[in-house]
Amino acid sequence: MNTFAQMLADCQSILIHLLRVSIFIVMAWIGGLKAFQYEAESIVPFVANSPLMRFLYRHPNEYNAYKNKEGESVPRNFAWHQGNNTYVFAYGLGLVIISIGVLTLSGIWSPRLGLAGGLLTACMSLVTLSFLITTPEAYVPDLGGSNHGFPFLSGTGRLVVKDVIMLAAGLVVASDSAGSLLSKMW
Repeated sequence: MNTFAQMLADCQSILIHLLRVSIFIVMAWIGGLKAFQYEAESIVPFVANSPLMRFLYRHPNEYNAYKNKEGESVPRNFAWHQGNNTYVFAYGLGLVIISIGVLTLSGIWSPRLGLAGGLLTACMSLVTLSFLITTPEAYVPDLGGSNHGFPFLSGTGRLVVKDVIMLAAGLVVASDSAGSLLSKMW
């Protein structure tokens, strides 16, 4: 047991780099998906209900009438999303998310960039977690069953709550980068 524990302790810096790579993979994948119609439309309830972000859409209060199922493309709904800025916002958000992932990955070689990426990962995660408060779709709706509302997370809410892990991961890699920067200063 002591040998295994020592091996894990000796691998800590490699495992932190693996965490950076993991954050990058998630950010690049999720950010890249923002270029696709179904993903752009899937974030509308979050943005439309967020007091910090709703101004980015032209018609945030109307989204329920224009929802598509994943993979569905209804021309009337597509036109509404174009007019709502759904796709333009998603493209910009995707670029931001990918950039944060690249910064975080860069921490392998540059502690300064890694610190920025880790802190931005944590900040982005806090914004995402705020959707648990602002987005009604994060909880099971009252459709007659006994398990609805808080604390019963819907599929949407279960997806969001996982950002607690991204928050912690961002802080761990930021802390590691900060430690590297400080060790170079002294």
